[in-house]
Amino acid sequence: MVRMAMTEAVRRAERLRLAINEHNYRYHVLASPTISDAEFDRLLGELQALEAEHPELATPDSPTQRVGGAPSERFTRVAHPQPILSLGNAFKAEDVRAWHERIVRLDGRVRQAKFVIEPKLDGLTVVLHYERGVFTLGATRGDGDQGEDITSNLRTLRTLPLRIPALPGKQQPVPERLVVRGEALIFLRDFEALNRRLTEAGEKTYVNPRNTASGALRQLDPSLTATRPISLLVYAVVEQSGAPLETQWDSLAYLRALGFPVAEGISLVSSIEEAIQQAQAWEALRETLPYEADGVVIKLNDLRLAQDLGVVGKDPRGALAFKFPAQIVSTLLLDIGTNVGRTGVITPFAILDPVEVGGVTVSQATLHNFDFIAEKDIRLGDRVLVKRAGEVIPYVMGPVFEARTGKMRRYVPPQRCPSCGQPLEKDPEEVAIYCVNAACPAQLVRHLEHFAGRGAMDIEGLGIKVAELLVAQKLVRDIGDLYGLTGEQLLGLEGFAEKRAENLVAAIAATKSRPLAVVLTSLGIRGVGESVAAVLARHFGSIEALLQADEDEMQKVEGIGPSTAAAIADWFRRASNRRVLEKLRKAGVWPKGRPAERASVPQSLAGQSFVITGTLPGLTRDEAKGLIEQHGGKVTGSVSRKTSFLVVGEEAGSKLQEARALGIAELDEAGLRRLITKSR
Repeated sequence: MVRMAMTEAVRRAERLRLAINEHNYRYHVLASPTISDAEFDRLLGELQALEAEHPELATPDSPTQRVGGAPSERFTRVAHPQPILSLGNAFKAEDVRAWHERIVRLDGRVRQAKFVIEPKLDGLTVVLHYERGVFTLGATRGDGDQGEDITSNLRTLRTLPLRIPALPGKQQPVPERLVVRGEALIFLRDFEALNRRLTEAGEKTYVNPRNTASGALRQLDPSLTATRPISLLVYAVVEQSGAPLETQWDSLAYLRALGFPVAEGISLVSSIEEAIQQAQAWEALRETLPYEADGVVIKLNDLRLAQDLGVVGKDPRGALAFKFPAQIVSTLLLDIGTNVGRTGVITPFAILDPVEVGGVTVSQATLHNFDFIAEKDIRLGDRVLVKRAGEVIPYVMGPVFEARTGKMRRYVPPQRCPSCGQPLEKDPEEVAIYCVNAACPAQLVRHLEHFAGRGAMDIEGLGIKVAELLVAQKLVRDIGDLYGLTGEQLLGLEGFAEKRAENLVAAIAATKSRPLAVVLTSLGIRGVGESVAAVLARHFGSIEALLQADEDEMQKVEGIGPSTAAAIADWFRRASNRRVLEKLRKAGVWPKGRPAERASVPQSLAGQSFVITGTLPGLTRDEAKGLIEQHGGKVTGSVSRKTSFLVVGEEAGSKLQEARALGIAELDEAGLRRLITKSR
């Protein structure tokens, strides 16, 4: 190999250090990377090779000599009890064999060693401290020696045990002190559900699970962290009192016994060739994993041997990351299409020159929202980077600026709904663009599904397939038309015999007596779910009153902010929506009089906040919630220090442990009823 001229090597090393430090900071501190993991690995690999060729270039501040980025100044710095190191990388089987040969030369015991194969989780590394079984401190990895104290935020993770053993009655001995290492991450199904909710609410969606989890855990307000579906998987004991654990395999079993979540599918193998086979098997299964993983970790099972081998640079010699090939490709952006969601949100998607990524041919990918297109300066005709991870919908990361020819065209968002042609609206406080026409054909099928679903009007027999048939045959042009359907009309639909048609007509008719809060939930008004609908029903008491209320009056209602108030007022003054309401009125779907009824009920639980967990013997979850709210109480979905009581039924979930850790009072159903009676 020809050695690079020294002057040129010095300059290249300096440029690489500057670039890597910048990308480290963007990735670890800002949680906003501008390059892919594969590109970062190439830069770091080049610097490592350069320093190996010219050892004098390996300065103390080189990225090769440190573990990660500096901790954010927004949080208190926390010293780790042991260095929290990262790993060296292997990209092919030959790299793994070369690593094995190196450590065999250092210690002959490695020849007979066993290995543990674990997924390399793509999340945020966290270090968790327990004193006498109680969670006392949680920190990020930071620079490996010090991290950020994010204890309050980590407490919001439902998979994190606040006390160990996590399971009541578990006989596992608890050490006086225990420090474990794990990964905070968002499972792919939860990430997709989160983005769907954000899209329907007109809020900004997220690009990938890793950055979402990292950003949420760095929020200064833990209540914001609690709104994100972050999970935890642990994989190492950093420090503990008592006799040390001898093997990694035993460590994982120990962590499971204490109630910590540990990844499934971890294996113990007897040779390096078996380890390579297992790593390659994981790569073949990466599309089926429930989380993002960018490789597997091959660890020496013997922890004493791994410790004796020590560290080289920033990497422990006893473990290695086998990285999967990056699932990022580039292709041409042919056009940008739009979809209309149930709540009227218009979302853009990329129409691509078909390209294979992760074993799947992709011709479309999400563009998140119109602000994302503008921020990334994505233009029609661009060559764009597309990423696919697991089962998450492929998404466009951004354009390849170097590939621009000057022929690309800037994209202009639509001004009118692509389905019904009505003018679109945009709230200045949101990223979404909306079609607010309740009779918009593109929204109708999903709107019917929502209107008929559980938690709404609950029309048995009216699912998505039936909704599609009704719309396709033009029997229903808005939800008001449901109440004019006849059995004869339904008999003409595929799959409908006389009995099924009669049952559906009867099920629709049975909903005419639904209470006002349920009807308001069913209408699909942006920002109006069950809780807001209940507040509106109590405050206004009738649909007539809501039709007459303006935005200012909406804002006077406790718990309704300016954006939601504007959306509700706008919905009720739309002529098309008023026509739908008139159909409902004529059909007899016109509940009223709730305030008078509620006023007669003593508000014995006023000022109290409740959380419900488990199955109650005499009340459904909705009935219990309604009973509490009827008497002035507030029901929330998560436990916090502001929670007054936890209502506990059979098979209570993790909320019970959270409440006990915070010292919150518990009630069963009988206790709840006694509280209502005593408080009168």
